[in-house]
Amino acid sequence: MWQSRPELNTPEGIMALAMAFQRSRTLLTAVDLGVFTALSSLGSDSGEPVASTEVAAKIQADAKATDRLLNALTALGLVRKAHGLFSNTELSELFLVEGREDYLTNLRHSSELYRAWGSLTDAVRKGGCLDEAATPIQDEEWTASFIAAMHRRAFKSAPVEVRKLNLHGVNRLLDVGGGSGVYAMAFAQAKAGVSVTVFDLPPVVRLAEDYIRKAGLSGRVSTRAGDYRSDDLGLAYDLVFFSAVAHINSPEDNKQLMRKAAAALNPGGRIVVLDFIMEPDRVLPERGALFALNMLVNTPAGDTYTEEEIASWLLEAGCRDIERIDTAPGMAMIVGTLPAE
Repeated sequence: MWQSRPELNTPEGIMALAMAFQRSRTLLTAVDLGVFTALSSLGSDSGEPVASTEVAAKIQADAKATDRLLNALTALGLVRKAHGLFSNTELSELFLVEGREDYLTNLRHSSELYRAWGSLTDAVRKGGCLDEAATPIQDEEWTASFIAAMHRRAFKSAPVEVRKLNLHGVNRLLDVGGGSGVYAMAFAQAKAGVSVTVFDLPPVVRLAEDYIRKAGLSGRVSTRAGDYRSDDLGLAYDLVFFSAVAHINSPEDNKQLMRKAAAALNPGGRIVVLDFIMEPDRVLPERGALFALNMLVNTPAGDTYTEEEIASWLLEAGCRDIERIDTAPGMAMIVGTLPAE
């Protein structure tokens, strides 16, 4: 889904990049207000066009301002306007209406990120996010939105990625910071008989249990509530898996986390770190370079890291064999294996 930047060959190109926020904010505001869902329900799910005043009443917003918003959405190609009445396009009806199977749940999280990115200038001046509690994990609505976004992002890719790993000899597996359990469920489906545990904070575990139950995997995937920063990870696992966890932490915290993971493994066990993998100059992949700024405004010490950095943490934790398995562009699994004895 990631698109690289257009070539910047002219002043107009630079200005187009500078003003791109107008389009994204228009879309995200419509999502925040439930505009597409309102258009669908008012049109009785049949695409019947409705007046902007009806939409304004439905979303409890100002009528004139709602009309402006609908006009802008029409200009962007997300809404149709005919004879002064509005309706969703087929694309919006499919992906932007809450309750639809293909609804883009991650847009809610994108709107939260948009607000956080407003502090980027000050974060660069300060050298970190303005509020060390920038990730409000105790806020139930924020947490549910974030987990839904992460689940959707990995729902299709997780089964493909876990099958890149050799699971021979893996009987017990721990998914640290496992979120919705999307990877844990993929592991359970990839190998019969494997015992998989999702380890995450209590509010997240409660959400994971619901995702696991809905997938019909409650008997094969368990959960354990805890904080990987302060709690031990347990014992006698054959594989400890980290997806999108390393970038949340500082290098020192990641070193400590890899040591905890190693202590939780059987001899010959493996640690797998799935994340953005930066080139040595930290410019590419572009998505990783921008995500480093995302961590600057959203976490106390998060960053994106190179293969060499991640490998060094695994080696310090006692791993001997280090392997890279590429997954998506700019992303890979770095795998460290402990000695068999």
